[in-house]
Amino acid sequence: MTEIPLILLNLQNEGFHLLVDIIVFGKSFRAVLDTGASKTVFDKTTVENHIDPDLLKLSDQLSTGLGTNTMESYTLSIPDFQIGELHLKNYEVAALDLSTINIAYQQLEMEPVLGVVGGDLLHEYGAIIDYKKNALRLDLPD
Repeated sequence: MTEIPLILLNLQNEGFHLLVDIIVFGKSFRAVLDTGASKTVFDKTTVENHIDPDLLKLSDQLSTGLGTNTMESYTLSIPDFQIGELHLKNYEVAALDLSTINIAYQQLEMEPVLGVVGGDLLHEYGAIIDYKKNALRLDLPD
């Protein structure tokens, strides 16, 4: 099991987001921990700045939950995705235009996020969120 520190972000007393540090493309990024997101999703523009855009595969599914159900969705296999001590090889994520989320963060004078760590990863690795300790615990594969 690995325990990863979480950052509790107060959204101007309108609620909270939990942020987690992840490493992809050999760099550290922040992501929102989102138990309501069915899939882990990265910002398409940020991804395109780090890989050959031809590696993105257009998905036949349209995304919902971001205020629209007509947003094109892409998939991408991340060669090395690290969250705490958990190293995932060739982990498939969705890639969407998350600019509206990052514009909102910018207006709150917060740094942008790469995306969201969603229910797919959280379920697969037995996630436990400890709000008292601001920590995420994930099972490591055998």
